[in-house]
Amino acid sequence: MRFGLPAGLCAGLAALALGSMPTAAAPAAASAAPASAVAPAAAAPARFTHPGVLNSRAQLDFVRAKVQAGEQPWKAAYDQMLASKYGSLSRTPKPRAVVECGSYSNPNIGCSDEREDAIAAYSHALAWYITGDTRYARKSIELMDAWSGTIKDHTNSNAPLQSGWAGSTWPRAAEIIKHTYPGGWPRQGRFATMLRTVYLPEVIGGKPNNNGNWELIMMDAAIGIAVHLDDKASYDKAMAVYLGRVPAYFYLKSDGAQPKYPPRSTIDTRSELIDYWHDQTTFVDGLAQETCRDFGHTGMAIAATMHVAETSRIQGRDLYPAFTDRFRHALGFHAGYELGEAVPSWLCGGTLTKGIGPATEVGYNALAHRLGITMNKTRQLTESRRPAGTENHFEAWETLTHASNPH
Repeated sequence: MRFGLPAGLCAGLAALALGSMPTAAAPAAASAAPASAVAPAAAAPARFTHPGVLNSRAQLDFVRAKVQAGEQPWKAAYDQMLASKYGSLSRTPKPRAVVECGSYSNPNIGCSDEREDAIAAYSHALAWYITGDTRYARKSIELMDAWSGTIKDHTNSNAPLQSGWAGSTWPRAAEIIKHTYPGGWPRQGRFATMLRTVYLPEVIGGKPNNNGNWELIMMDAAIGIAVHLDDKASYDKAMAVYLGRVPAYFYLKSDGAQPKYPPRSTIDTRSELIDYWHDQTTFVDGLAQETCRDFGHTGMAIAATMHVAETSRIQGRDLYPAFTDRFRHALGFHAGYELGEAVPSWLCGGTLTKGIGPATEVGYNALAHRLGITMNKTRQLTESRRPAGTENHFEAWETLTHASNPH
């Protein structure tokens, strides 16, 4: 077991911007300042925008127009979603009162069922908005009602992460249904209570000593839930954790000789930090805390990071300009290796475990299309894998929702 990392840590973050490969820096010096303070939280908006978790109404309108016009890649992405198990109108929900998830979801007692029903609810909510077919809205409501009437708790070591995965997805579905479906949702209040009492307590405090993907995914969930509940205090608390974690997860040379210590954690010496970064001792722009663990978990962390940035922008504070360099370097650094660049000996001992998943679409759209940044490697990777589907946890249909979306 590595320092401070329970054997069952799961989830990740990897693949952010820039086209050129950075030059290897010399190993960091042995000393560094103690953990940096958490950046001050952005105040929650005076009034939350709805729908406003990952997707705004303007974004959804753009998607609907593109799909209805048969334009690509949106039509192919929509068809992919409907053809998947998540888009089936015959899907039967499988709720549980207690979802028990151990390390790497072993045991898996309701874990996959919960995550997948949440993705299905979101898929049907998107299908409702795009088509206007009320069958999809009713199916989304059926899935959400089944769980809100059943679940009471998450248990075992992966409970916070499992709550983050499912808790990130449920509010995306609920926002669309509550704020766009005129047919009514009688048990909407019960669903909101489920988010507040079952999910929010598991995720709002973060997990500062765990691999960083945990905390980023948990904040993705906490911020989405806070928006849906119009909960300003929870929004501010989660945003404070996020703003401290992002600079401690993605390295820039401007951080100094070594990465920032993760805020609120017990990791406060160089030896502990190197262990936390999976024995990496050379730090370059765009490297992530879990790069040398694997790209799967890094990709999850990247996706969660971009989800929060997207939701924050919808709610009135655009975080992309402040994090532009950190995001673009991280995306480009990982995209290059995912595309097949040779791995130098100084990076993770010369061996990388690739498989970043569908993690780049939201960040690529924000930086390349809205901010006009050239991101050749990220563009090549993103476009070569369209339509981006789902990794069956909390990333779903982001080519459909965010490809070239100007809003």
